[in-house]
Amino acid sequence: MSPVRRCSRTACGRPAVATLTYVYADSTAVLGPLATYAEPHCYDLCAEHSERLTAPRGWEVVRLAGGSAPSRPSGDDLEALANAVREAARPQERPTRAGGTTTRGADPMEVARRGHLRVLRSPDS
Repeated sequence: MSPVRRCSRTACGRPAVATLTYVYADSTAVLGPLATYAEPHCYDLCAEHSERLTAPRGWEVVRLAGGSAPSRPSGDDLEALANAVREAARPQERPTRAGGTTTRGADPMEVARRGHLRVLRSPDS
């Protein structure tokens, strides 16, 4: 198997530089940089075929600019990610019942909780 992906067009052996995806619900053809992995529902195109691409009548072609280097996250992106992780790690307060015991969650069927997993009471009991 060749490590270089080839153009999906018949009889074209040039290396692929772009990936074409159809969004049928929006009648749109999206042409972007070469995808990381080959997918069965996408088409890899060489430079010549990606430049000459046309879509069926009534369809729109969206050409995504492809930078050669992946964009680096900004300081704001990293701060937002850190805040989201802190929020997810913060223990959730559980409301107390009249007797002073804590409830296991908002769901009356919940018996116990471990992380994101819950043990539920049987509907028969």
